[in-house]
Amino acid sequence: MENLTYSGAFLDRASDRRPDPRWVARHLDAPRAQLVPVWRDCCLVSGDPPAPVTALGDGRRRAVRDAGTPLFLGLDGEVGLFAVDLSDLDEDRAVEITGADRVGDLRAFAGLVSAAESAVLAYARGLAYWNRHQRFCGTCGAATRSSHGGHLRVCRSESCTRLHFPRIEPVVITLVESAGPPPRCLLARHNGAGPDSYALIAGFAEIGESLEDAVRREVAEETGVRVATVTYFGSQAWPFPAGLMTGFRATAADESIAPDGQEILEARWFTRAELAERTAAGRPPGRVDSIDRHLVRSWLGQA
Repeated sequence: MENLTYSGAFLDRASDRRPDPRWVARHLDAPRAQLVPVWRDCCLVSGDPPAPVTALGDGRRRAVRDAGTPLFLGLDGEVGLFAVDLSDLDEDRAVEITGADRVGDLRAFAGLVSAAESAVLAYARGLAYWNRHQRFCGTCGAATRSSHGGHLRVCRSESCTRLHFPRIEPVVITLVESAGPPPRCLLARHNGAGPDSYALIAGFAEIGESLEDAVRREVAEETGVRVATVTYFGSQAWPFPAGLMTGFRATAADESIAPDGQEILEARWFTRAELAERTAAGRPPGRVDSIDRHLVRSWLGQA
C-alpha cells in the first residue's frame, strides 16, 4: 500500500537524545535548523499556487522562534526540524511574522503536497495541539512544564510531579464484505450527511477492548450487522486533533441490516459495479485524504 496522507514521515525523532535540553537547544540554534510555523489548528499559507509554509528564511527564523513555542520534531539527516506554535499571537501577527499570506486548514492541501511534507505538517499540528491542551496537570491541577523537546509535560507541583505524555485516540474504520455472493460491501449514511452520501463504518476504540473488538462492536451498534472475521489493513496518522485511523477488512456473519437511527440513518450493500460507478461519477465514499479511500480501492481492485 502506498504512503497515506499524513503518514510516512522521513524524520529521525531522536527519542533517545531529545530528553537532553542542551542537545535540543544546540539543534535549534544551528544555522540550518528548519522551523514549521503553526497557528492554533492551522498552517501558515503563502505562494501562488498557495501552499503551507514549511521553511522560513534567515531573516524571519529568529523572530518566529522568539515569538512562539519551539517543539522538536526530529532530524532530517543532521538538520533539526521544529514546529513553532504561534497560537498566543493574534492571526494577523502570526501571518505577518512568518511572511505568509494567510492561515489555512491543512486538510485543504491533501494531494497537493508530498506524503512526507503532509506527514511533517500533521505531526507539527498534532504536537502543538497536545502541548496547548496539556498546560495543566489532570491529577492535581497545577501548571505543567515542557520537557523532551515538547514530547513530555511535567507537573510543576512538588507533591505530584506527574509525567504527561501525548495521548492518541485510536479509531477503527472498516470495509465490511457480504457473507455470500455476489461480493458486496456495506456503506452507511450518517446523521447529517447528504441524501446520497455514504461512508464506511468507523468509530473510536473504547477502554478495555482490542481494535478487532471495536470493529465488531461499532459495526453491530451502528448497522445491526454481525461480523465474523476481522483483518487488519493499515493505519494512518490523523491529528485532527489526536487520532490514529486503523483500517480493517471484515466479513459479515449475516447480511440483515438494522441502522441505529441515531448515528446511522441508512445502510445498504453495494456491489463492486455499483461502487465503481459511484467512484467514476465523483461520489466515492470518504474523504480524499483518508484511509477509507484506500480500503475502497483495494476492494474494487480485487474484481
